[in-house]
Amino acid sequence: MELGIGMFGDLHINSNGVIQPAQQRLQELIEEIKLMDETGLDFFGIGEHHRPDYAVSSPEIVLAAAATVTKQIKLGSAVSVLSSSDPVRLYQNFATVDGISNGRAELMVGRGSFIESFPLFGYDLKDYDALFEEKLELLLTINKEPQVTWKGKFRPALVNQQVFPRAVHKELPIWVAVGGTPASVHRAARLGLPVIFAIIGGSPVQFQPLFNYYRELYQSFGHKQEDFQVGVHMHSFFGENSKEIADAYYPIYSAQMNRVGRDRGWPPYQPQQYVQGRGKDGHLIIGDANEAIDKILHMHELFGLTRFSAHMDVGGPSHELLMKSIELFGTKIAPEVRKALKK
Repeated sequence: MELGIGMFGDLHINSNGVIQPAQQRLQELIEEIKLMDETGLDFFGIGEHHRPDYAVSSPEIVLAAAATVTKQIKLGSAVSVLSSSDPVRLYQNFATVDGISNGRAELMVGRGSFIESFPLFGYDLKDYDALFEEKLELLLTINKEPQVTWKGKFRPALVNQQVFPRAVHKELPIWVAVGGTPASVHRAARLGLPVIFAIIGGSPVQFQPLFNYYRELYQSFGHKQEDFQVGVHMHSFFGENSKEIADAYYPIYSAQMNRVGRDRGWPPYQPQQYVQGRGKDGHLIIGDANEAIDKILHMHELFGLTRFSAHMDVGGPSHELLMKSIELFGTKIAPEVRKALKK
């Protein structure tokens, strides 16, 4: 099972509501990714957002910078909002990152849980599903063939157009991120694409039927079992002392839940939600190394994972806390998880 980190580039917001400069956060991100590589983590993913509380609107630019200071770690988006992107340009950008990193680039696509990119780039939300379906088809076509003839509804047709540069290893790895809808699972399985499930609420065991559904569909569509990949993305944060890190992180995490919640009509985030989420059957992996090891192994047992992604910057914790969390994940948690899985 691959072990890595996903981030959105959350900006730190202090108690007076002052937002950290994006420039500072971007520089911190490069230091953090460098540490992930040095501690032996398998992959890093960065999200795309177009909001004042996030630093990253173009994952591929951050990944290109990270490629120059890392050696082994896979570098991908988490996610690129395909519905409001041009698949031709998106492929070219990630193929460029792939060349800079000597074949370490990945592309994770999704429809986007935030919708700011749609009006920003001139798309209509009524086409939310149709845009993703059509653009995914084109992206996969480009990924397989350097010369493309294609026609769709939302983009001018391509007639014998060549798309360069090309991926180092012929094709880019393309993942699909899903939030839990059966239709999304069915699409990914039909296309033979690896899936990462975002489990950011409730109890993880509730997702087990979707994992089973994906596995069964993947096999029924005749894809090779050796190519099967499935992952999970969960809010995570690690410290030396469980209570101390949980107490330190709670005001940061709850403030972000409330910021997002105000946009979506959620009730205020409560301490009991945090306690339940951190429990054995909850969706949060926040605590010390031993707690994290046990819970990650439990997720592997529940779902048969090939990838675990710790979403580590929710709410914009300080750079110092993030660096410590990354260090613990890479030097204490990941080695013990790998050792347990080899038994």
